[in-house]
Amino acid sequence: MSMTVWEWFEQRSFHHRDFHSLALSRNRAEHATTTLVLPGRNVAGTIGTILDVVEGLRRRTGLPDQVIVVDADSPDGTADIARAHGAEVYSENQLMPAYGPAQGKGDAMWRALSIARGDIVMFADADTADFREHYVYGTLGPLLTDPSIQFCKAAFRRPFTSGEKSVADGGGRVTELMAKPLLNLFYPQLAGFVQPLGGEFAARRELLSALPFFTGYGVEIGMMIDVYKEIGLNAMAQVDIGTRQNRHQALAELSRMSSVVLRTVAVREGISARYLDEENPTLWDVHQPETYLHAVASENGLRLDEHLNELLERPPFARLNGGTALTVPALFPGGIPTNPPDPLALSRVGVRAPSSRFTGGIPGNHWDPPRLVCSAKLRRAASAAPCPV
Repeated sequence: MSMTVWEWFEQRSFHHRDFHSLALSRNRAEHATTTLVLPGRNVAGTIGTILDVVEGLRRRTGLPDQVIVVDADSPDGTADIARAHGAEVYSENQLMPAYGPAQGKGDAMWRALSIARGDIVMFADADTADFREHYVYGTLGPLLTDPSIQFCKAAFRRPFTSGEKSVADGGGRVTELMAKPLLNLFYPQLAGFVQPLGGEFAARRELLSALPFFTGYGVEIGMMIDVYKEIGLNAMAQVDIGTRQNRHQALAELSRMSSVVLRTVAVREGISARYLDEENPTLWDVHQPETYLHAVASENGLRLDEHLNELLERPPFARLNGGTALTVPALFPGGIPTNPPDPLALSRVGVRAPSSRFTGGIPGNHWDPPRLVCSAKLRRAASAAPCPV
């Protein structure tokens, strides 16, 4: 069943109070199991408090069933603090080490699927200063109470605080200035989400395993778009969790983040091609400049800074074969086809054709040529067949 964004906003926007009963009862035998994943880098100042809040909810209700901290080998002692507070702690670089060093937050989230046991997996940022129990049961609530909902995003107000001064709705600048305008332009059906870049969301593990993951700042908006294409708007929801306060980035960092968000949407729109390097078949690489040039006017004059700004993507977890993603030449030994390939064949290499496995799929989807994995190297290895991207 298709619905307009207005209909969705009215029917699929909830408040955490709607699920307060989950915070009172320990009889959850009829509910799906849940895993909370907290990816973190240098969050020693907040991770202990967050885990104490989560443990209080677990002791009273059994929710969530599993708590995982995926640490970016932080030098500030994040991992030791998390262990002392009872979480399962993993180094992002030691999870699935055959895939090399982790390439950012999105990669840590992707790798966490290898050790998540819950039927539903929730992710949350580990730098939140005012973490509350309802962040957990509120975000999980729609999936625990309605089997038709596959994905739920937390919605919140984000103040901007500097010193003793706070602006109630001044935070989330990349969201307001980049992500929301892009979604309105290219994916207006998703314009009803209050926090499309928020790190608090939950999804059924089967769905997450069917999706690719961008490794860095593009992970949230890329996932929003992919989830929508996979299951449709009707199977998505959002929950108002009130106010959330986390640390702010400098304006120059926000500029770089915005560029990645923009490039991520460009990839999903087919504006930029991507390819799979046969020498490293575990990462999709976007065929765009890897540097971000940032012109700055400083007290010492003008300067032009250059930053490495890679946009990499892990293939869908469920498409991995024996721990290694298949390459295109292995699938198409006679050459990469120029016509839309068979959806079953595409599924073997992590190129997503329209899926009917989840309720609420979008009718009329068609094969998207930019999603086929190819590069100059692969074309030469596959009889130099034309690349459809």
